[in-house]
Amino acid sequence: MIPTGGQIGSDQLQELRPPSKTYRLDLDKQRARGTIDGIDAVRQAVLKILSTQRYDYMIYSADYGSEATRLLGGSPGVVRSELGRRIKEALLQDDRIREITDMSITDSGDGALATFTVVTDQGSFKEGVMVNV
Repeated sequence: MIPTGGQIGSDQLQELRPPSKTYRLDLDKQRARGTIDGIDAVRQAVLKILSTQRYDYMIYSADYGSEATRLLGGSPGVVRSELGRRIKEALLQDDRIREITDMSITDSGDGALATFTVVTDQGSFKEGVMVNV
């Protein structure tokens, strides 16, 4: 005999997102100093994702990091078409990021400069990354 009435109905359940609180990284001094949350944590995650080569570090899952620098030596046309896709693919693995918009890729000497807008639930911000090719 199973008691009835002691169950929570599905209309009463609410899925909560885990907090994005993390350590603040001071990249100049190569130290962790304090904590950050919200859009600042997402901004730091974007920088960290794009500066980490995917598949190079066993500590990270295969979904973490970027393959942007693997375009080294490619023709400018291939770099322009692939760089935006690879950046989006890397960043959209993070559940806090809803979309990447306003992607612009320009040639800059020996590299390509990609600028874009990161849209999150907490707001949006502009970001850029320079990739040597």
